[in-house]
Parts: sequence; C-alpha cells; structure tokens
Amino acid sequence: MAEIKTEDGKKEKHYLYLDGETISGKVSIKLKKAGTRLEHHGIKVEFVGQIELYYDRGNHHEFTSLVRELARPGELTSNVSYDFEFNQVEKPYESYTGTNVRLRYFLRLTVVKRLSDLVKEQDIVVHTLSHYPDMNSSIKMEVGIEDSLHIEFEYNKSKYHLQDVIVGKIYFILVRIKIRHMELQIIKRETTGIGPNTFNENETIAKFEIMDGAPVRGESIPIRLFLNGYELTPTMRDINKKFSVRYYLNLVLVDEEDRRYFKQQEITVFRKADKVRKSVRNASAKFGSQDVAAHVQSPSSDHTDASSPRYEHNYIAD
Repeated sequence: MAEIKTEDGKKEKHYLYLDGETISGKVSIKLKKAGTRLEHHGIKVEFVGQIELYYDRGNHHEFTSLVRELARPGELTSNVSYDFEFNQVEKPYESYTGTNVRLRYFLRLTVVKRLSDLVKEQDIVVHTLSHYPDMNSSIKMEVGIEDSLHIEFEYNKSKYHLQDVIVGKIYFILVRIKIRHMELQIIKRETTGIGPNTFNENETIAKFEIMDGAPVRGESIPIRLFLNGYELTPTMRDINKKFSVRYYLNLVLVDEEDRRYFKQQEITVFRKADKVRKSVRNASAKFGSQDVAAHVQSPSSDHTDASSPRYEHNYIAD
C-alpha cells in the first residue's frame, strides 16, 4: 500500500503498482434480493490513467485506457463473479496530486443499463523508479554584489533521491554588507498549461537556517539537509504536455535593512530503484454508494517476488 494526498489535503492509502506490472483480480456482482433479476447491456472493467486540471474540470485527459469485456448483454438472475487481467500494463507517469492538477490511475467497473449505468471506481497508486550514477555532477554557484559581497556555495550533486541528504558548503569571500540571516529553501514549482495560459505555483517545501548573525571574510559554513522529512515527489517534466513539477534550491540572504538576496538552482529529485518491492498481503479497502457497495482485497497467498497484488471486487447491485 502507498499513501497519496487527496484534493482536500487528506491522505488515502491505495494499492501500489510499478510500471509494467500486471493488474488482475476478480469482480463479484451480488443481487440485493434473492430471486430478483438485473437486465444489463454488458459488463466491463477499465483501467484508466488520466490528468485532471482543476481549472478545466470538464475535460479529463486520458493517456491510458484499457477495457476488458466481462459479460455480453443479458440478464443476471443470481450472483456472478468475473476474473480480469491487464497484463504488464504500461504506467508511464507517477501518481500526483498538486495545487492545480491531479494525475490518477483507477479501475472502473461498469454495468451498462438502459437508463443509468452502475459505475464504481477504485484508485491505485503508481510509483516511477529511476537510477542515476552515484557520482553525478556537483553544483557550484556564486552570489555577488560588486565591491560589497562575494559568496561561493557548492552542493555535492545535482540529482537527489527522496531519502537523500543535501551536503554542501558556503564560502564568504568578501563581506562588506551586514548580513543578518541566511537560509536554504527547497522550492517546488508546479507548472500547468502552455503558452499564455501557463500557470506557475510555487511552494516552499523546506527552510533550513544556515546562519543567524554576521559572517566574516574567509568563513565557511557546512550544509547538511535531510530530505526524508519532507513531502517531496520525483521531478516531473512536461508530463503528457500538460504539467511539470520541478524543484529548486534557493539560497536567501537578508541584511540588517531587510533587503533580500536570492540565488536559485534547479535540482532533480527521483525515486530510487535499488530496492525490490514487497507485494501486498492481506490488504483490503471498502467503499460504497447508494447504488453499489463494494469490498476490495488482495488474497493471502505468499509471494517471494515483486508480483503485483490481485484485486477482488464485490458489488451489490439493485
């Protein structure tokens, strides 16, 4: 299972999948009353990946859509079960919930009826894994005001995994202004839209105080910032030409007259791929609506590899 943020900022847990893993399970449809009949025009299950832009809620942009027909048009007179499988499904992007956009994957079961369909959706979470060499390029930058300030700073690398540590050093070469405060920030920039309809949303994820007081010429200050305490996602660039999520290290200096000086550098954040994921065992989730009640669970079989959990859906229909 994995946690993901909802639109209202709460957290939910859903089954976790990786790119290329098979999604399989069972759908059980139960009639509410014995002896009743349910006429339908087909039963199907879909696997959908879509992007929702909050300022354009009427349009959902689907980048993945697979369908499995479970039953032809007919009539249900008793409880039935259907197995389904989406084999080695491509899931190119990571699940994401942001300020102006959401990328989600879900299973949708539809019992097609003459007047109104019975529909139920169940979200899943997808993580994308990456691998970068241990020796990636360091970042060296300067902050300067002519004849007043010259600072050099260096970070050990430019690509960091989600559990990584940012290690660096600040060097004060020339200090002729009275610096009162210095901090390092991690800025998350979410960009949606294109051209004149581009929206940028900046969020300060972390603030790390480097010093409080005036530095002197020749002084150096070490930096060590642990990332695992913050809610970061992998860097996402031009996802389906709809949105991007980028991260920046922002060095902020404040002098005694409250003037602020900035220096910003983009970094790459990624989810490390060197661990084998354990499969889900005995996990379950329940959900329901006025028309349909459901129970979702994975079987209690033992797995020794990274195989995906198997869904079991129980639906009660009128």
